[in-house]
Amino acid sequence: MKFLVISDNHGDRDILSAIYKANAKNVTAIFHCGDSELSVSDPLFQNQYVVQGNNDYGQNFPVEVTVPFESETVYMTHGDHYQVNFGLTQLSLRGKEVGASLVFFGHTHQLMADYVDQTLYLNPGSISLPRGEFRFLGGTYAIVDVDRQTIDVQFYTRDQEPVPELHQKFLR
Repeated sequence: MKFLVISDNHGDRDILSAIYKANAKNVTAIFHCGDSELSVSDPLFQNQYVVQGNNDYGQNFPVEVTVPFESETVYMTHGDHYQVNFGLTQLSLRGKEVGASLVFFGHTHQLMADYVDQTLYLNPGSISLPRGEFRFLGGTYAIVDVDRQTIDVQFYTRDQEPVPELHQKFLR
């Protein structure tokens, strides 16, 4: 299974459209981790999972979603309700509570992937306003390829180019 994970485009609809168009047929599902600043009724969000970010004012996106996929359970939230700027403890507790094997979040605008206690924690970074060590990339998203033995995480730039030095493969 392959999942496209993106976050924090902050009103940049064109970048979402381009990335979705290029990848939609090659992934099992698309997850948007919030702060789209677009309408919940935007046609871009048909057939994908989207959560409410702290800048998605007046929209009725869910605060969190939990979605089963075969032997995987994906949990997604923006991250602001779990204070992810200060660590992943609260988020990991919620992930365990819902039985997640994959936890996707945004909010910090800093990409990261870590595999702890049989759970992947992934922030795809901000596609439009990146922060931190990899901000020079100009924005990132991730594709997560999951099978029974491995979880493969590849980060991509806004130009849909893979970033080889950020590729990570986790053994299960």
